[in-house]
Amino acid sequence: MERLISFLLFGLYKFSSKATLEEKVKQIQIGDTELLSEVLEAYKPFVKKTASKVCRRYIYDSDDEFSVALIAFHDALIKYQPDKGASVISFSELVIKRRVIDYLRTHQKEKQEILFEPGSESVESAGYLENDQSMKAFASEQDAEARKEEILRYSASLKEYGLSFNELAVSSPKHKDARENAVFIAKLVSSNSEWFAELRRKKRLPIKQIEKEVDVSRKTIERNRKYIIAVAILINGHFPYLYEYVKEQLQ
Repeated sequence: MERLISFLLFGLYKFSSKATLEEKVKQIQIGDTELLSEVLEAYKPFVKKTASKVCRRYIYDSDDEFSVALIAFHDALIKYQPDKGASVISFSELVIKRRVIDYLRTHQKEKQEILFEPGSESVESAGYLENDQSMKAFASEQDAEARKEEILRYSASLKEYGLSFNELAVSSPKHKDARENAVFIAKLVSSNSEWFAELRRKKRLPIKQIEKEVDVSRKTIERNRKYIIAVAILINGHFPYLYEYVKEQLQ
């Protein structure tokens, strides 16, 4: 929950314009270097906090890990693709963590090579292997934590529409054809900016518009309304871990 709260606080950072971070990234990617510098400076606390979680200690500006993390954030801003399903923040966090972990792995190996005399390969290998396994375990823990937080965010999003996981388990379409039709409609809603905006604003499906585009009865749409809304939110709500888990069922 702490990380989720920290993300919400990013909206309090002061910028020269009121554009969202995603909108700023678009400008950065077409060459706005001044805005790039502004974003990098404003998000230093986020970069430090993300690196600190990997290193399990406070990170200072003078630390190599901070430089590695800041470069990783820079690269994430340049390489970010909104159509991949993740927000700028969640994508950047993943890039920073992986880059810092790679840095720690490399430098831990260098330290092991200095500490052990030539010929003590078995001891050196054992030390590095232990560290490498530790890093992998830590990365796995971080992924598990991110998935847990994503589930909490998704649950909170569903509550805005009066939905819950238990309710969805009961009301989800049981037959394959019905489920495929519901997923198809959910994709239409999530890909149509006007429909999705209406869903977000009124907390209900734009059924009249949907009826004109699909060969499905109004009664069927209403019967699967909860499932359609839940899938549309999942697709368009920046939940990369959850989407990765269910994407085969949504194709």
